[in-house]
Amino acid sequence: MFSGFALMMGAVQAGGGHQHMALPKVEGTRPVVGTSPWGPTDEIGRLNLMTAQSQQEVMAQVDASKVYDLSVDYFIGMPGWHAAGDPRYQIWMTHTPNGTRVDDPLSVGSDQNDHVSYTGTAFSMYSHTGTHIDALNHFGLNGKIWNHFEANKHLGDRGWLKTGAETIPPIVARGVLLDVAAARGVDMLPEGYRVTREDLQAALKAQGTHLQEGDVVLIRTGRMKLYEKAEQYMSNPPGLGMDAARFLVEEGGAMVLGADNLSFEAFPSEVAGNYVPVHTYLLAQQGAFILELLDLEALASDKVYEFAFIGASLKLKGADGSPMRPIAMPLLSKNSKR
Repeated sequence: MFSGFALMMGAVQAGGGHQHMALPKVEGTRPVVGTSPWGPTDEIGRLNLMTAQSQQEVMAQVDASKVYDLSVDYFIGMPGWHAAGDPRYQIWMTHTPNGTRVDDPLSVGSDQNDHVSYTGTAFSMYSHTGTHIDALNHFGLNGKIWNHFEANKHLGDRGWLKTGAETIPPIVARGVLLDVAAARGVDMLPEGYRVTREDLQAALKAQGTHLQEGDVVLIRTGRMKLYEKAEQYMSNPPGLGMDAARFLVEEGGAMVLGADNLSFEAFPSEVAGNYVPVHTYLLAQQGAFILELLDLEALASDKVYEFAFIGASLKLKGADGSPMRPIAMPLLSKNSKR
């Protein structure tokens, strides 16, 4: 049975001699949301590990000669999470050059409409569409989210009053790619494959990479190779297991976790009574953010395993997630295999 976590800060010894901040395990108890070690008003969880000093340190090592775009394209028919009835991505024209000539919506006359071509579009989608970040209110436990904010007190008709997507600061941090598919000698992990602690350790060893507290850790399953084929991409994808998630946070010190799949975790659930235990563990119990639908193929192809991760999401007030267009810039002293 899944282990709960105490309502206080703890430290777990990890590789490299670093002490990593994590809420300690209490075996045999029912899981509850985490209490922030950064105080009762904290809304950004482990992003508190990002400081002016840590940002300066990683940016001082950047090789700006190549920039990797980690986001995906948005298009009608793209992969998306629709199992719970959420809307698909849609885009439509609100203005076209010919339509503007016919309708003259701004009442400027035919001469100007012939001279000035006006194009406008609108789009709609679920907040967890395409490359995006999950806010800490996306999943909770027993009516509460991270740091004991409560749905019946902090959620109104216009969204959450706490931990909304607008509270997520721009992220500038050391990023680490764990190419699990390559470490297992395959282009893409099999359907339904559950990534384990041992898989992550094997990738670290194969790459000669180590984890540091405050890292953004990105996991490549190879699933992005199917992104243009929505049905195949969505069908029983590989994902992270519980022990792997705990390893990255409690021993690796990860601040943000991401992957190239949509669900992030593997299904079916390993935990009775919780259909998304990895999400609730990371978001509600540890205050760790989740990134999904990352395009990691170029990073993997160039064997860029350590980099500056730079990303900012839309400030959607009260939302439980937001689109993001993150980039990666290699570090000067790393990635000698490129």
